[in-house]
Amino acid sequence: MSATAPITDANPTVEEMEARVARFAALRPTDDYVDARIPGSERTTYRVLGNAADAPLAAGDFHLNLVRCAPGKSAPLHNHLTQEVFIALTGTWEVFWGPQGERSLVLERWDTVSVPPGVSRGFRNVSAEDAWLIGIAGGNDPGNINWPESVRAAARAAGLELPAAP
Repeated sequence: MSATAPITDANPTVEEMEARVARFAALRPTDDYVDARIPGSERTTYRVLGNAADAPLAAGDFHLNLVRCAPGKSAPLHNHLTQEVFIALTGTWEVFWGPQGERSLVLERWDTVSVPPGVSRGFRNVSAEDAWLIGIAGGNDPGNINWPESVRAAARAAGLELPAAP
């Protein structure tokens, strides 16, 4: 039998709850996604939930980012050891996967897809305007990202070196 949450007298103050709010106006884009500097992969990522050192709100077993891309821009094919969920907030997004990114589907506004651990994946804004996407990665450390050789070659051609495979 599964556990049921007890009804408690817990009643945090407004100030305590305010400390658990990530105000969009206060978020700052992260610049540590090296692959976002590969031509065609330019995007703006705001960390919201995750490791306390990286995100304004701590979360134990998942990480949530807001991502904005211009039309045609993408997150290149990459792989995590964890599940990753994408939710289209605005625009239209192509989510692609597979060893060479050969399979894809399109997400419309509010559509959600869950990519299993170990499946190479990426996403692209296929809208005519800038669009927003939520990315949620499971696990305590989804940052152990790896890229296929085609993405590493594109990075080298742009004068970038992606981190070595973990």
